[in-house]
Amino acid sequence: MKTPNNTSASIVTRNMSDFTPETGNVYESIAIISKRANQLSIKLKEELNGKLAEFATTVDNLEEVFENREQIEISKHYERLPKPTNLAIEEFLEGKVYHSTPEQEAEKNA
Repeated sequence: MKTPNNTSASIVTRNMSDFTPETGNVYESIAIISKRANQLSIKLKEELNGKLAEFATTVDNLEEVFENREQIEISKHYERLPKPTNLAIEEFLEGKVYHSTPEQEAEKNA
């Protein structure tokens, strides 16, 4: 997954009126953003688990567990990425999130 470089990894105060032009309703916009954040979170988690699966061992003895430098670096990289919520907000504000309601779909099909 390509992570945009212009997305801040920290908390930013947002003006709620910025969310309303797209949908006309701030609550609907927040619902759309939260669904997109869940999608991004799942995708990031799958990526991380896929990369960490390469390091999986079947060792049952705790004394034989050792630190793997590359595994630690991969984990640190994912910890530094912007949170899925921040990514979803940026995508929504830039108009990159497709969304529709059942009413809109019915109008298109009619």
